[in-house]
Amino acid sequence: MPAQGGQTYGLIIRGGPFPYEKDGTVFGNRERLLPIKSRGYYREYTVATPGLSHRGTRRIVCGGKPREPDACYYTADHYASFRRIVP
Repeated sequence: MPAQGGQTYGLIIRGGPFPYEKDGTVFGNRERLLPIKSRGYYREYTVATPGLSHRGTRRIVCGGKPREPDACYYTADHYASFRRIVP
C-alpha cells in the first residue's frame, strides 16, 4: 500500500476529517470480492494519487464500526482486486 494509503487509514481510525466528499459513504460490494455482509456494513475512502486532480482509482474499504473497523481492504484498481490491511 502506498504512503497515501497509510495516511487515509490513519484518518479512518481517527474519524476524519476526510478530504473527499464521498469518503465514508456506503460501499455496495457489487463485485462480491469481499466477504458478503449486509448493506451498509462497508464504507469506502479515497486514497489520494499524487498528480491527479480527481479521486483516481485507489480506495480503502472498511467494514464494521467507523472508528473501529472489523477489517479494511486496499484496492489500487477501483475495486477489481483487494488486499486486506493488517494494522
